[in-house]
Amino acid sequence: MLGNTLPKQNRDQINSDHRLRILLDRHMDCTYMLKELYEDKDGLRKDEIASLSGPNEFKEFYSRLREIREFFHKHPHEIQVPMSVEFEELNKLRENTEDNVPENMAEFTDEEGYGKFLDLHECYEKFLNIRGVEKVDYLSYLSIFDQLFDIPKERKNSDYKKYVESLLEYLENYISRVKPLLDLSDEMESLTAEFERQWEMGTFPGWSKETESALTHAGAHLDLSAFSSWEELASLGLDRLKSALMALGLKCGGTLEERAQRLFVTKGKKLSEIDPAVFAKSKPGKAGRHKDTEKQREVAVLESQLYRLVEIVSEQRQATKENVQRKQARTVGEREESDNEASESDSDDEDDNDVIYNPKNLPLGWDGKPIPYWLYKLHGLNITYSCEICGNFTYKGPKAFQRHFAEWRHAHGMRCLGIPNTAHFANVTQIEDALGLWQKLKEQKQKERFLPSNEEEYEDTQGNVVNKKTYEDLKRQGLL
Repeated sequence: MLGNTLPKQNRDQINSDHRLRILLDRHMDCTYMLKELYEDKDGLRKDEIASLSGPNEFKEFYSRLREIREFFHKHPHEIQVPMSVEFEELNKLRENTEDNVPENMAEFTDEEGYGKFLDLHECYEKFLNIRGVEKVDYLSYLSIFDQLFDIPKERKNSDYKKYVESLLEYLENYISRVKPLLDLSDEMESLTAEFERQWEMGTFPGWSKETESALTHAGAHLDLSAFSSWEELASLGLDRLKSALMALGLKCGGTLEERAQRLFVTKGKKLSEIDPAVFAKSKPGKAGRHKDTEKQREVAVLESQLYRLVEIVSEQRQATKENVQRKQARTVGEREESDNEASESDSDDEDDNDVIYNPKNLPLGWDGKPIPYWLYKLHGLNITYSCEICGNFTYKGPKAFQRHFAEWRHAHGMRCLGIPNTAHFANVTQIEDALGLWQKLKEQKQKERFLPSNEEEYEDTQGNVVNKKTYEDLKRQGLL
């Protein structure tokens, strides 16, 4: 055993996990070697048993004993290191080394604070270089960098894909340093099955399947029998003529007169009788559409992996936002003084190595000790909240519950319902309540709309003021 003391600080916890990871890897290597020996794929073990069970077993035994003695006589200083030595070396890594500073098992940047915060500055710069995305500051970026479903699909090009890949690479590397015992491959396998199901159903965030029927892109047909000349067609306007041309598969560009003449020529003719030169160019075939779908699917897979990794580092993400806010509120002198204090506190070694008494499994505070139970109840961490809009996801404590209304999960749920995630829907967690409130807001907006027939005022010759509807009725009756 490496010891019976529990880690107190974030640094100690990470170092302990890394040491345990080394032992697990060593255990798996030894188990694999033993499995290979027991399977005896090369047949050596079978031949050895056969030779020892023959008629001359004692002769075989003494010949092998002689070979072993000759080997150690020629190589007197070569010994096999037992596993107990490996445990002793790992135990030395746990204990304090020179200058009373424990050896770090992982490398972190100054911005990461040995696993406390995220360092997304490089990814933030790549995000700003993506064409067409909204430029935000770093603090806002920390809140929205996982809301990829808000970016339109047409802007998710090769630069966007490279950005998502770099963000994934950083998060995977960060998680491997902060949580070395977490099996990311297992997480990705379970995620793949869920992604395939959502992709086939068209419910994956940001990549919902749109209805692509013939009428969606072909426009609306127009009955030409009621028109005797192209001038009468021109009175319908550009948009209506374009829709009619699209319905026939004809070119829909040009001026109003050109569109009307092109459409009027088709009157009384079949599609086979129309001049092929006026037909629009065909769209890409099935092979091209399939290729585009595969590219979109590759980007969507990366996004699904990113969503999962962001959930894993949600605690560090929140701490990063709070840390950035504190830094922005300080002056230059205060920042330097804070950095010096942090370096001194990291270099100090705590003398108290007693086991932490935590029978109620309370969360640890900034000093590495369990927070008081009264504080635990004061912050409401013993209360759980469920949100139906988020898929009945459970949040622990009112602070996390209030914070989730601005996070991607709730925003995506509101978007699926077709409701804007505005302040009107604060603290609304039931789908039925949200839909009812949205219907009420739409009715209220409809009542507030300006209606010319009721609100425009007219004055007759006698100076009487009436609305537009009354004025037109009196005018038709000849009473004005």
